[in-house]
Amino acid sequence: MQENQIQGKRRKKKRRKSENHILAGSILLCIVTLTAVTICLVMVFQCRALQQKNVETMSELEILRLEEDASYSQDEVDALVEAAVKETEEKTGEEVSNAFLDRLKMLMSSGESTTDMLRAFFPEEIVVADTGRYYFFPILESLAKNTYDPESFQEDEDGVMHYYQDGERISHKGIDVSRYQDKIDWSKVADDEVEYAFIRLGIRGYTTGEIMEDESFQRNIEGALDHDIDVGVYFFTQAMSVEEAEEEAEFVLESINPYKVKYPIVLDVETVTSSEARANDLTRKERTEYCLAFCEKIKEAGYTPMIYGNLKTFMLMLDIEKLEEYDKWFAYYDDAYYFPYDFRIWQYTNKGRVSGISGDVDLNISFDTP
Repeated sequence: MQENQIQGKRRKKKRRKSENHILAGSILLCIVTLTAVTICLVMVFQCRALQQKNVETMSELEILRLEEDASYSQDEVDALVEAAVKETEEKTGEEVSNAFLDRLKMLMSSGESTTDMLRAFFPEEIVVADTGRYYFFPILESLAKNTYDPESFQEDEDGVMHYYQDGERISHKGIDVSRYQDKIDWSKVADDEVEYAFIRLGIRGYTTGEIMEDESFQRNIEGALDHDIDVGVYFFTQAMSVEEAEEEAEFVLESINPYKVKYPIVLDVETVTSSEARANDLTRKERTEYCLAFCEKIKEAGYTPMIYGNLKTFMLMLDIEKLEEYDKWFAYYDDAYYFPYDFRIWQYTNKGRVSGISGDVDLNISFDTP
């Protein structure tokens, strides 16, 4: 019995020793990983700083090449990390600014994503993450900026965002709906303080190119108007030419003719995940040209055109400089928006809840009325 107890104590001691080695190894691995990632990001930052420093002396062709180089794929990041690991054998942390390291460690330990960290270190640029790459766009002084105060946005207990000025709420609560919301009880929607609704009017099929009206369009627009909810409409484009863009605009104008539409007529510009989508390979120039054609048709008819999109839409897919005069409806699902330029409506969640609608619905906040 006593011998067994002695052997048991020895086994426990051996097991604790083994566990301590494992723990120490894990800590060491974490330290090496943090160091490697730190140096990797430093290399990216140094590369970007060098590019910014030299951009003024570059030719137009070199600037175009820079725009391509100003993004990093996952393979490139992995290669940088591998190089950084080797570099840790030769360099010490003293060669990097302590202030920089302290901030980087703080961001990493708080769970910030790589995108969030890049945005924190490059406040003068718009950082866009898409399909495993990071893109950097200088903030253009020539474009109007939004003047919203981030501290004036407040989310209530129901997840509805409001905007306050001098202690008074000046924002307006809105939704956007389509056939995916099924049958809507518009009486309950109105009672839930919804002031306006964007109704999906239709789409152009991403494979056939056929224009189709949303099967719930008439029911939704009439239901909203019958309960004194102002409406706008939106159309999902897959136009492949100026002629098709104008055809979409004409279809929209004809469809809204019987109704009183106070809010803007919106062109929904997004990519489709299917590799068969007809418009996915359009160039930035082409897609911008088609947007202009649609918006001009809407404007000529006396309505307010608007473009809906997210960061990818406005920074990668469209030439935002050429679309400066048109209102923007910006989609960004977070407590705070990330977009320096002017926008009229912010779609801040696709997981909202509104009385009279079963399931999730997009919620929007706007800052003026038509």
